[in-house]
Amino acid sequence: MTASDSGIVRRVLDGDTEAFAVLVARHHAACLRLATHVLGTREDAEDAVQETFLRAYRYLVRYEERERFTGWLFRILVNQCRTTLARRRRGESLIVDGALALGSWDDDVAEGAERDDMLRTALARLHPLQREAVLLRYSADLSYEEMAVATGAGVSALKMRVKRACAHLRAMLDESIHA
Repeated sequence: MTASDSGIVRRVLDGDTEAFAVLVARHHAACLRLATHVLGTREDAEDAVQETFLRAYRYLVRYEERERFTGWLFRILVNQCRTTLARRRRGESLIVDGALALGSWDDDVAEGAERDDMLRTALARLHPLQREAVLLRYSADLSYEEMAVATGAGVSALKMRVKRACAHLRAMLDESIHA
């Protein structure tokens, strides 16, 4: 039987520090995927994820069991990604799996790598807060409530960011397809 995240956190806090490796193994891939989408490079993403797990371990006593561990961890990761982006002072190329609620793609117009390049370019042109919201919603598959915990923004603000991001992405992709 697999232990819950909160059960593993209790074990770590009770002195079984090696149990933290279970949390890392369980969540590392999702964190790396999100950080890569947000930061654009695998190297920056790996650094951000490593720092995220160090901070999570250091501040594990602040985790509240009523909260989903993934949401708490993603909040740390989002803040770490924001710090990395602020240091760079520029946007990066991004990619998100799927169509991001953009409506159906016309596979005759754009396929595979071409479609990914178009989406990556469009995402890079979004406002950073819109890009972050759309990635958390569709790439990390967080609920709006979990996104609110991760970002500190209100649910209604996040819904609006996602809605506007999708509208901007649709427009940019239509422009790319018909250019």
